[in-house]
Amino acid sequence: MTAPDSKVLASLAYRMEAIAIGRLALRHHMSWEEVPSMEIFFDGRQVVDGKATGFTNAAIEAAVIHCRAILEFLGLQGTNSSSPGISNRPNRRNGDLGVEQFSALSMLTREQALAAYPGPETEAEAALCLIFQSANKGLAHMTSAFTPHSAEARHLEIAFRGVPVLLIIGFYAPLGIQPPNCELTFRSNPA
Repeated sequence: MTAPDSKVLASLAYRMEAIAIGRLALRHHMSWEEVPSMEIFFDGRQVVDGKATGFTNAAIEAAVIHCRAILEFLGLQGTNSSSPGISNRPNRRNGDLGVEQFSALSMLTREQALAAYPGPETEAEAALCLIFQSANKGLAHMTSAFTPHSAEARHLEIAFRGVPVLLIIGFYAPLGIQPPNCELTFRSNPA
């Protein structure tokens, strides 16, 4: 391939939007002392009521999966060693799509990915590693197990902020393509 087609760009935008929603859900989840109730309306008609985790857990888990897909698209993977971390993908399976398939792009290196984070490299690696561990092994239990101010919650927030930045650095910017605006706006509850 020489240039990404509209399907590839739409898929990446969709994934970035899902991460933004997951980040919003994580921020709400981290702010609660007690899980609030939730009501969902379609066209002004209430269709769901329950606990807010009915939204936040699904949004956070979807964001983890989309982060993993983007990291793999960029050429990164979680290590399977006794020392968790991230590394470069040695190869791709047939049918996998990766940045190196587009003109003048190459896989993002582990070093490039970690250098993009303004904080400690160990914190960046822990955040990205958590994405792979959660998506590969612990997704079904992840969101119900972390506490609002735990290291795991903090690392998820770092990853949800950082993965879209890595996609911009490793894909959009080198190709001169304007990345999608995935910033969410939300209303705070009136006092």
